[in-house]
Amino acid sequence: MALDAAQISAVIDLFKNEDEDSDIDDDKPIAGSASAMGPGSIGPQKGSQVTSKDPETNSKDIWSEAEVPEGAEYDQMYDPRPQPEYDILYSQSVTSEDIFLQMGNKTPMTASCESMTIKIKLPDSKMSDVELDVKSKFLDCRTPKYKLGLHLPHPVDHKNGKAQWDAKTETLVVKLKMTREYDMFNF
Repeated sequence: MALDAAQISAVIDLFKNEDEDSDIDDDKPIAGSASAMGPGSIGPQKGSQVTSKDPETNSKDIWSEAEVPEGAEYDQMYDPRPQPEYDILYSQSVTSEDIFLQMGNKTPMTASCESMTIKIKLPDSKMSDVELDVKSKFLDCRTPKYKLGLHLPHPVDHKNGKAQWDAKTETLVVKLKMTREYDMFNF
């Protein structure tokens, strides 16, 4: 049994509280509300263009360069090369006070680590084939057979890193110093 609009309105009137003010009806759209809006109501109105002398605000770009994370340009690229195996190891400088006397603030957690070592296994590769690009939050390693685009878990000092090729195990070892804000966990 299908109900028409008049019957539905009558059912709603049955359940209305008689104590409510009859002039106020929450079900009716209010002029200027979201229900009175259409697709043309979104965005700036015609003729109200804001002009600025700053070229960044006049740009039609969706995001500014500061909002795009490093390495995002590599995420969407189709590349059939497989990702090689890799390990991220953390290390910290400790003294005898830290180990034996436990007088320092060092803990076994990664929050106390100062450097990061990334070991990338590249079987059937030579050192001359390896292309490595390190940014503060992204590592890009490519060979003819493998491609690794790695978002780093912590910002690093990308200008003072060190990379070594271990020909015996065909592994690239990248050592990077982490740049972190010091707080109650990172000391």
